[in-house]
Amino acid sequence: MLDFQFMQQCVPIFAKALSLTLYISFFGILLSLLIGFVCAWILFLKVPFVRYLVNAYVEVARNTPLLIQLFFLYYGLHGVMGISLSEYVCAITGLAFLGGGYMCESFRTGLESMSKSQIESAQSIGLSSFQMMRYVILPQSLGVALPSIGANVIFLLKETSVVGVIALADMMFVTKDIITNYYKTNEALLMLILSYLVVLLPLSFVFSLLEKSYKKRVL
Repeated sequence: MLDFQFMQQCVPIFAKALSLTLYISFFGILLSLLIGFVCAWILFLKVPFVRYLVNAYVEVARNTPLLIQLFFLYYGLHGVMGISLSEYVCAITGLAFLGGGYMCESFRTGLESMSKSQIESAQSIGLSSFQMMRYVILPQSLGVALPSIGANVIFLLKETSVVGVIALADMMFVTKDIITNYYKTNEALLMLILSYLVVLLPLSFVFSLLEKSYKKRVL
């Protein structure tokens, strides 16, 4: 039998851990969106030399686990270069680095969905590069990229479960701590699952609505 009274006592602990997870996720995902868009735009424009650096970054970001990136930022930088970063900065930076690679691919898919005829038509009516981006490229490319972006946001939020390795009391860290100290494995794991579902299910629903609404208005 589950100890529901114990679970009720743990609610404030998980609420605090959840707020930490959301804090890290918010800034990490926000930065990853910015990095991803800039990198995708560089690849779309085929900027000489820089695009090769961007491609290298995307491959490294997408093919190395967040756990390894956090170890490098928190322990490696200090050991090799003497640079010490706080746990929060490491977690946000690692998430942004990882997410930037995935977001770049999402944005690039959207940008590459644009036909040359649409771009040429925009140029023929005298639109500037900014106007073409604002009124032609961005609205249509976002409609294509939005499902992938939504999936990446959910993926990155779940990836924060490893930040406990750098001593941040996230939900996974709290769960393991409760299991170790109180031997309430089932209760702790159920609380962990429910905590993630409280965030991820509404987020998934919101992105689904955004996708449908955006396609009706733009595509």
